[in-house]
Amino acid sequence: MSKNVLIGNAWPYANSSLHLGHIAGLMSGDLLARYHRLKGDKVMFVSGSDCHGTPITERARKEGKEPKEIADSYDKEFREVFNKMNFSYDLFSSTDTDYHKEHVQKLFRKLYDNGYIYEKIEPQCYCPKCEKFLADREVILTCPECGEETKGDQCDKCLHVPTSEELIGGNCIVCGTKTIEKNNKILYLGLPKFQEKIEKHTAEVKDGWRVNARNETEKYLKQGLKERAVTRDLTWGVDIPVEGYEDKRMYVWIDAVLGYLTDTMRVCEERGWDWEDFWKEGRNNKIYMCHGKDNIVFHSIILNALLLGQEDNYHLVDTIVSTEYLNYNDQKFSKSKKIGITALEALEKYPVDSLRYHLISNGPEKKDTNFTPEDFVATHNGELLNKFGNLVNRTLKFKGIEKIEVATLDSEIKEEIEKIYSEVSDLIERLEFREATEKIMDLVEKANKYYDTQEPWKQIKEDKQAFKNTIFTCANIIANLSNLFEPIMPTTTKKIREYLELPEPSWKPIYIEKEIDLTSKNIEPLFERLKID
Repeated sequence: MSKNVLIGNAWPYANSSLHLGHIAGLMSGDLLARYHRLKGDKVMFVSGSDCHGTPITERARKEGKEPKEIADSYDKEFREVFNKMNFSYDLFSSTDTDYHKEHVQKLFRKLYDNGYIYEKIEPQCYCPKCEKFLADREVILTCPECGEETKGDQCDKCLHVPTSEELIGGNCIVCGTKTIEKNNKILYLGLPKFQEKIEKHTAEVKDGWRVNARNETEKYLKQGLKERAVTRDLTWGVDIPVEGYEDKRMYVWIDAVLGYLTDTMRVCEERGWDWEDFWKEGRNNKIYMCHGKDNIVFHSIILNALLLGQEDNYHLVDTIVSTEYLNYNDQKFSKSKKIGITALEALEKYPVDSLRYHLISNGPEKKDTNFTPEDFVATHNGELLNKFGNLVNRTLKFKGIEKIEVATLDSEIKEEIEKIYSEVSDLIERLEFREATEKIMDLVEKANKYYDTQEPWKQIKEDKQAFKNTIFTCANIIANLSNLFEPIMPTTTKKIREYLELPEPSWKPIYIEKEIDLTSKNIEPLFERLKID
């Protein structure tokens, strides 16, 4: 029975270019979306640019521009990147659309009316020189947990989120002045009210999460959830739909994580679908959230709290797909230090499907991994060109053959084809994407071994029927590889389907049932050899 599957990719801040580390964390979403569509599920795959909050205002301040100018520029760049990476979004939106703002305000107001958002007067970080209250990200301090210098929203090293008390005595990011306490009117989200329900839900579903997501979420729950401010003293962002808060804006992480819901509403409205199929209980649905490890709590705790607070039978997040970090030449990506490569730069240098394959097969699923040009070229030339590409090329461009004739499929190979779909499915649904890729590549290697063992260059002279059987068997393997590799390398698999006149891909064995004329096909190598610059 098909499912209603919601897949949300984290919304990147529209304040700087995407690098390969970002893409590595988001590849999971596209793989899952494509996989579930092949399975016949009804899929909603959404994301967008996070255009609000202090990251954008800080970038605008540094460049002497308006926040909207900065956000719009990077939003345009993000769309170009994801389009070139062949991400199959149903909608890549922006938090700066009127549709998003309107619906987020309604959801916020519902939380307020239900008593989960409430007012407090309390001391807050204030810069006496700038004469303004500071958002957490506008404060530089020494992390009380690990001792590293960090911004006040979250420590990059240990992921500790400083409390409002810990921010006092830090330094203003604009002028460097030491912060002081000053009373301020703030709206808070009462996270402790959701502690029991989130604990219960997490215990029920956490076995399907990445280990880092389980550990980080359980750590926060064990410490006890603490109320969290949902308003900021900013002029850029979503207006607060509560009287007396006209001069404040919505905390960016409330705004952004609710974007998965507003995007779904918008797509369903345009298509005539029911958005509740993806977001309400009892609809045979499943929700994935895909992001880096620094975003875990916002999806496993805050988003679920916002849904619970609607008191309207919402389905909570089922699966957290959280990656570790991808580094570049053993160093953290850093634009200021000129370490790494942006996504656009990588797409100018490397074939897109090779990038997709490498970022999945060498992805930071369980630990930090490393990207180097040398490793990438080795993957491309070794696995894609020499193994997969070679299998396709020597089968479909065998000298002297003009067609693939229907013949006898090798029984052992057929057995391999019949069982590999369930094996790869099991790995994908366990979030073992690297192992899933290895399993598919194992079939490529078995096919090449079969080809070499059969020696078709001899068979064509000595046993024409055996030759036909060999080519037919290899062509059927390639046909099924076009299904299996579809979530990973969609451009490459499309070429194969054109060569073999295959139907649209699906997640089940496919067999060639008619003669394929190769003379009318402009069959080119799937991959070209790369050199290291």
